[in-house]
Amino acid sequence: MGAKLRLARLMDDVMTRLRTDERMCPLFEDANQDAVKKQLVLQFCAVPGGPCRRDGPGMKEAHDGMDITRGDFNALVEALQDAMAAQGIPFRAQNRLLAQPAPVHRDIANTP
Repeated sequence: MGAKLRLARLMDDVMTRLRTDERMCPLFEDANQDAVKKQLVLQFCAVPGGPCRRDGPGMKEAHDGMDITRGDFNALVEALQDAMAAQGIPFRAQNRLLAQPAPVHRDIANTP
């Protein structure tokens, strides 16, 4: 199974977790779920130099005006961790994947 397909399956799980998490549901209830999932897959596939290429606005521009807090960002990371654990992704691979959003957290979490 290719990296993009594995990421798509993982992000299906992440999106389910985000939509059912009362902390995150308000941020995602009006969002185009398929578009968000697609962007997450591309972001995680492209960042480590993977075969995917993400076009479009940068993280800061894409999240500007969304009032995302550090707690919201942490909840997304938590959903990602839980999804990876549920899918049996090895701990070392989890750490590599979790290292990817860290550099852009200030661009995404834009509200104190």
